[in-house]
Amino acid sequence: MYLPEPIFRVRGLTKTYRSGNVEVQALRGVDFEANAGEFIVILGPSGSGKSTFLNIIGGLDQATSGEVWFLDQELTRLTDAGLTRYRRDHVGFVFQFYNLVPSLTALENVRLVTEIARRPMDPREALAMVGLGDRMDHFPAQLSGGEQQRVAIARAIAKNPEVLLCDEPTGALDSATGIRVLEALMRVNEAMGATTLVITHNAAIKDLAHRVVRFANGAISGAERNAARKLPAEVSW
Repeated sequence: MYLPEPIFRVRGLTKTYRSGNVEVQALRGVDFEANAGEFIVILGPSGSGKSTFLNIIGGLDQATSGEVWFLDQELTRLTDAGLTRYRRDHVGFVFQFYNLVPSLTALENVRLVTEIARRPMDPREALAMVGLGDRMDHFPAQLSGGEQQRVAIARAIAKNPEVLLCDEPTGALDSATGIRVLEALMRVNEAMGATTLVITHNAAIKDLAHRVVRFANGAISGAERNAARKLPAEVSW
């Protein structure tokens, strides 16, 4: 039986923040693996460590101890310059806030990333993949919140990353709009095979995932695999 290769292997991961004499343990010995092409939802309350975890495996922060491997590369041994190359070449990020350049069209916002990417997609193809083929010449102010977030997703995938990391991508959206954004992420995962990790407070999202991982008090408190992943119905964009 074919077993996909783990794209991430995490062992004994800890992160301690210090402020004066006060120490805060954000992560307490996390062990984790993710296979290529998985769509994983990470659940947990505020302060449970899930964003810290995502930032470390995304190369935005460094661990206090433990190991993080991306394929055969140990991220926890990389210099700042090495982490910058890792982020640029392999990882797409989607955050709660869209961070689009207001003076640029949707197409121009996406093209910014493709100009520095190692093996970029056509930005028009990326926008079409998230249902914005007819909105690419619009400026952010002419787009709804959900459309702006989908531009942010297109920007993240346009570099053709192996990994897509999303931190509360629907946090600033109403429920119906958030569902459309999640559907866009699922379609990207299915079409591109990018390993996708989505942090959320919303437990209702768990049925969309291949696997659900729960964080509490800086550690993984549980995990479950969906026997039958519930793909969304087609949407009329």
